[in-house]
Amino acid sequence: MNNLKRPELGASGKRLADLLADDLAPHLPVRDLLTLRDHHHGLSGDDLAAALTRNAAMTTAGIGAAAGALAAVELATPPALLTVPAQLAAETLAVVAVELKLVAELHVVYGRAPHGTRRQLALAYLTSWASKRGLDASTGGPSLADVLSTATRQQVRQRVVRRLRRNLSSFAPFLAGAVAGAELNRRETRALGEALQRDLRRPH
Repeated sequence: MNNLKRPELGASGKRLADLLADDLAPHLPVRDLLTLRDHHHGLSGDDLAAALTRNAAMTTAGIGAAAGALAAVELATPPALLTVPAQLAAETLAVVAVELKLVAELHVVYGRAPHGTRRQLALAYLTSWASKRGLDASTGGPSLADVLSTATRQQVRQRVVRRLRRNLSSFAPFLAGAVAGAELNRRETRALGEALQRDLRRPH
């Protein structure tokens, strides 16, 4: 599976980044602080953020394991190789959706959620996801010019391509892909959450 060429991943990354920004991210449900605390037994602050990160990491690990297990079955026959790009895209979209929800809800936990339209917020959180840094809500939220900038779009696309490349491990032979995919996703999501926690708890 590692014989997918860089241009193919680049084209897929561009399409997925556009899909994330235009269709998926604006419709992700983000819980408010009271709901988050209610769903996590009254936790708040760093404890709540840690619980959100841990749960998101478990979810993306499950996605990686499921993709790897499916690949182990389907790769038994050569014609199934044709489905790998679609499966890879689906796994990556699912993982990024979980991570974007984590990004948004961590901003809520630390009182750093910006204001704006659904589209503005979606692109702002994509920017935070791509850079692994918190947003600055002190100015009232991201400007449309900022979140629609070419540089921001390019940064998101590059991060998506990196996730596509790393998620290729899910398609390793037999169930090795399931193990690799689960562990990779768990580590990546946990690292994202922990980086954002460090950034968001800083004074602003």
